Amino acid sequence: MLKSIFTFQCPRCRKGNLFQEGNLLRPGSLFKMHSHCPHCQQSLEPEPGFYFGAMFVSYAINTALFIAAWVALTILYPDYTLSMLLGLLTAVVTLALPLTYRLSRSIWLAIFVRFDPQASQKKSSE
Repeated sequence: MLKSIFTFQCPRCRKGNLFQEGNLLRPGSLFKMHSHCPHCQQSLEPEPGFYFGAMFVSYAINTALFIAAWVALTILYPDYTLSMLLGLLTAVVTLALPLTYRLSRSIWLAIFVRFDPQASQKKSSE
C-alpha cells in the first residue's frame, strides 16, 4: 500500500498512474490527474468535492516541512532573522508544492479505495 501511495499509483490495482505525465517546463501539467485509472478504470474522483479532505493531509505534510526547515535552519545558522526564516519556509513550500499536492491526493484516495487483486490482473489477462 505504501508503495502505491509514494509512486502515485491507483490503490485498487496498484498499476495505473493517478497523474498524467508532467513537465517541469509547464508547471500546470504537474497537477493534472486522470479521471479514471488507465489500468482498472477505477474512478479517481468518486464524488464531487472528494479531495476536500486531502487539504488536511496537505496541511499535515506542510507542517512537517515547516518544522524540518526551521530545525535545519536553527542547526545550520543559529543567528537567523525572521525574514530569513519566512523566506526559507516560502521557498520550501513553493518547491515542494507539486509533491505535496500529489502525495496528499494519493494518501486520501488510498484511505477510501481498497486493493483488489482481480483488478490488478484485469488488463494483463485481456
